[in-house]
Amino acid sequence: MTGNRADATVAERFLTAFAARDWEALRALFTPDLVWTMPGSGTISGTVHGADAAVDRARKIAGRGLDTELRHVLTGQNGVALALHNTAEDADGRTLDEHLATVLTLRDGQVCAIDSYVSDVDGMSAFFN
Repeated sequence: MTGNRADATVAERFLTAFAARDWEALRALFTPDLVWTMPGSGTISGTVHGADAAVDRARKIAGRGLDTELRHVLTGQNGVALALHNTAEDADGRTLDEHLATVLTLRDGQVCAIDSYVSDVDGMSAFFN
């Protein structure tokens, strides 16, 4: 941490690894005891525990052809929030168009928690079903 704020470069590395589908780089950002919460009832919803489970979730999300646009990076004392806009279209015609905040809580320069806040939970659940 620099002063009284979290290191925003962790968020940049998170997004870069996700966009490149570099799962080892993503895993290296996570603490072994990471917890990731996601609202809804879709196949990516719920809480996952551990770096491997978090990478598996990221793979499932990326595997649906997600296009992620970074809107803002917000830095706090204990972490970084990413304001994102996700879109995707499935082969069967289902679409995803959501705004979300992905909040990365940091510990010793690594992500120890991810909390996802979604603008259209029902739409996200239907897309990832």
